[in-house]
Amino acid sequence: MQLPLDLPPLSAVLTVSQLNQLVRETLQTNLGERWVVGEISNCRLPPSGHLYFSLKDHQNQIAAVMFRSANALLPFRPEDGLEVIVRGRVGVYEPRGTLQLYVEAMEPRGVGGAQLALEQLKRRLAAEGLFGEERKRPLPFLPRTVGIVTALGGAVIHDLLVVLQARLPSVRVVIRPVRVQGAGAVFDIVRGIAEINRVRTLDVLIVGRGGGSLEDLWAFNDERVVRAIAASRVPVVSAVGHESDVTIADLVADRRAPTPTAAAALVVPDRRDLSHHLHTVTLTMRASAHRQLRHCRERLMAEARNLRDPRQVLRTRQLRVDELHERTVRAIGTSLRLARQQVRGVAEQLQALSPLAVLQRGYSIARRHPEGSVVRDASTVHVGDTLELTFARGAARVRVVDPEIV
Repeated sequence: MQLPLDLPPLSAVLTVSQLNQLVRETLQTNLGERWVVGEISNCRLPPSGHLYFSLKDHQNQIAAVMFRSANALLPFRPEDGLEVIVRGRVGVYEPRGTLQLYVEAMEPRGVGGAQLALEQLKRRLAAEGLFGEERKRPLPFLPRTVGIVTALGGAVIHDLLVVLQARLPSVRVVIRPVRVQGAGAVFDIVRGIAEINRVRTLDVLIVGRGGGSLEDLWAFNDERVVRAIAASRVPVVSAVGHESDVTIADLVADRRAPTPTAAAALVVPDRRDLSHHLHTVTLTMRASAHRQLRHCRERLMAEARNLRDPRQVLRTRQLRVDELHERTVRAIGTSLRLARQQVRGVAEQLQALSPLAVLQRGYSIARRHPEGSVVRDASTVHVGDTLELTFARGAARVRVVDPEIV
């Protein structure tokens, strides 16, 4: 049999909401803000901009949230597997009654947030192919106009102008002064690159500044500056800092110069080198022309030696024509003699077969008059018929008086 519970007064009984509120107030009063180290997992960023994740160690985990106002200030992107140190307060999400860490600040453990953000940006841009050699453009050999985006004061612009003028005095230089560090530097550099690209005669662009600390060079690690360089209409030479300083702008530029002076030497050739090269090419072309001319002269002389006198050729051709004429005349004479012999033989044959030859031997041909039919049988002739007798010489008309059959 179940014993009745020893119930307290109704006024001492808490609702679930009151209990969760009491836990939250107790935690806030007794714990306050705490620093917690752990590894991020189940990280997600919905459209609201609030960052939800779990913070765990090798045994336990706790749900955490970082609201949009704090998340927007992070220089890096939190991701699964990243070990961080966070500052926040422990509370209760009252609708579900779950324990939750409300994070106000976050720092990667073992590396600064800025450095982590830089590495993350490098990986993302490399995945897009912005650092690939296949998209790098060659620099023009002899540019008409060189653009410079840098700070107007200081040694950088002075060194660039001195080197450009010394190497190629004819080159035109267009300068777009910008702030290269501090507040507004990123926006100024991006706008400067876009504006100088509108110069129609621009062939190549130098973007850079002098050396400095990582913080001084940070504008050239900004994604907006990097994408402005990648979008440039003309090839870009990056000259940021000194040889040991490498920024993301150096990686995306078409060429990277270790110093501003080296950048100037990259974009324009030295007129002395050009003059020397031109002299060398001139000598080479002249020697080649002389060789060709000598070769042509030797071929002409060889052809001249083999060339016969046209008058001799003509005389030879005339002799050949005379020879062919004589052979033709002889051939025609031979053909005519053969033809005459053939005609004579045929004539003799015809003469032998001719009725006239028979008549020469004393015979005659009798024809009925006036029909002209030849009489071959005496039995067909009757008394009184008129016949025409043809002799070897002449003819006579006779009348039959006595047909006699032999």
